Amino acid sequence: MNLVDNYKKFKELRFTYQEFCYESYAYQLDEDAIRMSFCFSVDDSFVFNPVVEIPMRDFYKVEGLSVELMENLVFHIGMIELISYWKAACPKVIVIQPFKLTDEQIAWWKKLYFNGLGEFFYLNGIAVNEEKFVEIRCASGAHLQKSHVGTDGGCIVPVGGGKDSVVTLEMLKGLYDVTPMVINPRQATDECMEIAGFRREDSIIVHRRIDPFLLELNKQGFLNGHTPFSAVLAFVSLLTAAISGKGMIALSNESSANEATVKGLRVNHQYSKSVEFETDFRNYVDKYIVSEINYHSFLRPLQELQIGYLFSGYEQYFSVFKSCNVGSKTDIWCCSCPKCLFAFIILSPFIAMEKLEEIFGENLLDKRQLRNYFNQLIGEEAVKPFECIGTVEEVNVALCMIVGNYNGDTPYLLQYYKGLDAYEKYRKYNPMKSMDSFEGLHYLNQEEADVLKNALLCWNN
Repeated sequence: MNLVDNYKKFKELRFTYQEFCYESYAYQLDEDAIRMSFCFSVDDSFVFNPVVEIPMRDFYKVEGLSVELMENLVFHIGMIELISYWKAACPKVIVIQPFKLTDEQIAWWKKLYFNGLGEFFYLNGIAVNEEKFVEIRCASGAHLQKSHVGTDGGCIVPVGGGKDSVVTLEMLKGLYDVTPMVINPRQATDECMEIAGFRREDSIIVHRRIDPFLLELNKQGFLNGHTPFSAVLAFVSLLTAAISGKGMIALSNESSANEATVKGLRVNHQYSKSVEFETDFRNYVDKYIVSEINYHSFLRPLQELQIGYLFSGYEQYFSVFKSCNVGSKTDIWCCSCPKCLFAFIILSPFIAMEKLEEIFGENLLDKRQLRNYFNQLIGEEAVKPFECIGTVEEVNVALCMIVGNYNGDTPYLLQYYKGLDAYEKYRKYNPMKSMDSFEGLHYLNQEEADVLKNALLCWNN
């Protein structure tokens, strides 16, 4: 279906379906798990019931949590979960039944929904603005109250199975009492935690299940697209920090995530990984939910190129880490998507080509069929791939760092690259500038900042 048809469908759906309702949420503290469920509806036509389940652990401190805090935390998970279901028909009104939000909170949520759906709107050709794309109303007069929670010096590290969370896990486990957390575990996450020295029972596992009816509607032709998963991770990790008594959540989002996916527009596949969202989330949580939990990204001062360098020092993970979304269910690198190509490029200055080919199964720089993705990654086109990838600049810097390694049999994409203006622009660029950078806007404490800076000093030596 083309973009014009999708915009037409968007308008038709908004005319047909008037109201999306966050009806209720529920949670149970059972002996074996914490179970949460949510009820969303669209007019009198559809009902959705997504579920989140967290198996119990011996180190949880659930009995010490106030009912008010649990209500607040679970309600807010529902607030971020709902956007995945709203987007199917995009009704003009969202009604929040459980509690009343302040005007400031409503504005906060509208900003998150709008920017978090930027890719969804762009790829579906939907022209809307932040003010008018939806109206949020509250049916209840009861406000949620901010609560307090007891915490220790422990740190939760969400693990996704890729290189970034490996670096965070390895660098912080010597600094804090670290507890890994995984949403919907897969082979790569399990093996990364095992190599880091953590058993499953020492980790926080979250099972998030989408209502299958949403998938059925997608098959019927209702609207579909990207939603801000990292924002879901933020609110779920807040709950896991509270139930485990951990005072810190350390994400693995880097400064590269701040770059827009579409030149000249505020469309960013990684919006909920950006420092803008991180700042907004920290302020919101501190004002409306709880102040004792410090949510921040440990890798925020760094670029993907620097993270690639740091990861190259952890060879024990080379055979198990995976960053490919296409191959995530089967635990493979598909070697045909932009995410695989980006990972191959960003690691290539630091890991020998023979080893990279062993990791990926082939040399991705020698695949002609990836040229379109290659052009997007290096900025030859106005739109980058809609993936969690680095900036245009650092992709070019990485390529220039390795292009001189070949004298004769140069891989196809590198040979092609040498004929482009991008190569002429970046070939004189000093890679030390990228490797020495340390972004100023971050929320690391001094000890964490020192750990990162000292690790990067090895590059200069």
